[in-house]
Amino acid sequence: MQLGSDTKPKRMHELARQIFNETLAEISIPRVFNRKVEYSRGILRVEQDLYDLNSFERVLVIAIGKAAHTMLESLLAQTGPTLQGIVCSVPSSSQQPGFRYFAGGHPLPTEESVRGARAILKALSGLNEHTLVAYLISGGASAMVEVPIEEDISLDDLVETYRVLVHSGATISEINAIRKHLSAVKGGRLAQAAFPARQLSIMVSDVPEHSLDTLASGPTMPDSSTDTDCYLIAETHGLSGTFPESVRRIFAERALKETPKADDSAFANSRWWPILSSTSAAQAAADSLSKHGFAVEIDNTPDDWPFERAAGYLLNHLHELRKSKSRVAVISAGEITVSVPDMGGTGGRNQHFALYCAQQIAGEDIVVVSAGTDGIDGNSPAAGALADGTTIARAREAGFDVKRTLESFDSYSLFGRLGDAIVTGPTGNNVRDVRILVAY
Repeated sequence: MQLGSDTKPKRMHELARQIFNETLAEISIPRVFNRKVEYSRGILRVEQDLYDLNSFERVLVIAIGKAAHTMLESLLAQTGPTLQGIVCSVPSSSQQPGFRYFAGGHPLPTEESVRGARAILKALSGLNEHTLVAYLISGGASAMVEVPIEEDISLDDLVETYRVLVHSGATISEINAIRKHLSAVKGGRLAQAAFPARQLSIMVSDVPEHSLDTLASGPTMPDSSTDTDCYLIAETHGLSGTFPESVRRIFAERALKETPKADDSAFANSRWWPILSSTSAAQAAADSLSKHGFAVEIDNTPDDWPFERAAGYLLNHLHELRKSKSRVAVISAGEITVSVPDMGGTGGRNQHFALYCAQQIAGEDIVVVSAGTDGIDGNSPAAGALADGTTIARAREAGFDVKRTLESFDSYSLFGRLGDAIVTGPTGNNVRDVRILVAY
C-alpha cells in the first residue's frame, strides 16, 4: 500500500499527528495555569483555595522537577516578579530574578541534586506560621532534588542505590518507598522542615491518579509506605546484599527512620492541588477526536503493562468498537514497560510500542500514535512515533528488517527514516505518555 499525498491513509496519518499536537497545546502549563490559578489584588486563587499574599510576612516558592521552569514562569506571569525562591530542574538559559537555580541530575542524582536539596532545606528551616511556602512540583524531581538522611551515605552510594533499585524488578511504588525512607527531603520531609509555615503544593503529575504521594517521591505529602514495607521489599527482591555498604548496614540493623504520616502536625496547614495529570491529556485527546466525528473511549487500564500485552488489549478494544461504528478511537494514558537490551539502539518505549503495533495492523485502516508529553522518549530525540497500516510495507521498502529493529530496540532509526517520528523537543511539561488509536 503506497502512502500517496491524496490517500485516505495519508489524511488519517496527518490527523493523528494533529490530534497529538492539539493535545499538547490544550494541556500546556500556561493554559492550565490560566484556568486553575489566578492572581488579583494580592489574592492568589488555586482551584478553590484563596491566599492573601499580603497577609504573610514572607512568600517562598520552591519549584522542582522537569516542568519547574514552565510552572514558575506561568505563576510569575500572574503575580509579577515579586516572589523569591529556589528552582531545581533541568538546565535553563532563562532565569527569574530573586530565584536560585540548581540543575539536578536525572535519572540519577548528582552533586548538584544534593546542593539543591540542601539549599531548599536551609531555606525552609526556621520559618514561622506567617510564611507561605508554595511548592511547584512535577515529575523528575526524585533525582533532581536529593540528599540522604544519613550522613554515612555518600553521593556514590546514593547513585549506586538508585541503580540497584531501578534494576531490581521492583515496581515504581516499591522503589519510591525505599527512596523516601533513605532521603531527607522525600516522603513528606520537606513539609516537616517547613513546619509551622503554611504550605501549598501545586502539582503537575506524572504518576497514577491514586498514588499522588509518589510524584517526586512525595516531598510535601504524608507517606503511605512504612519502614516495614521497605524491609519486606528488600527481602522480596534480594536487595540487601546488593546495596552499597552504608545502605546495607541500615537494612541489616533495621535502622530506617520512619517518614511522617497523615496525622503528623506538619500537614495540618498543608494543601495539595494536582492541576494537571495524565487524565487531562487523555481527555484533551478525546475531545479533539470527537470534534472530528470519531466515537471515542478512554481506557487507561493498561497502565504499567508490558508493551505486548498493552498493544493487544488496546487494539482488541478498538476492533470491538469498530463492530458498531465506522470512525472510532481509543485513548489510553499512562506508561507501558519494555526491556531494553544492553546494546540497544536508539529509541524509547513509545516508539517500540508503535512499531510493535505496526506489525499487528499491517494493511488495516488504523493509525496508532504513542508519545511522551515531555517530548522525550528513551535515548532518542523524539517524543514518540506514529504507525499505520502502511508502516511495515514502507519500512521493508526502505531496507529495514522490522523484527531485528524491534529486537535491537532501534525503532527511532526506522521511524526517523520514514518521517513518522514525532519530534517536539522538550515541552516543559510532564504528564506521562498518551496513546491514540484510530480506526476509520
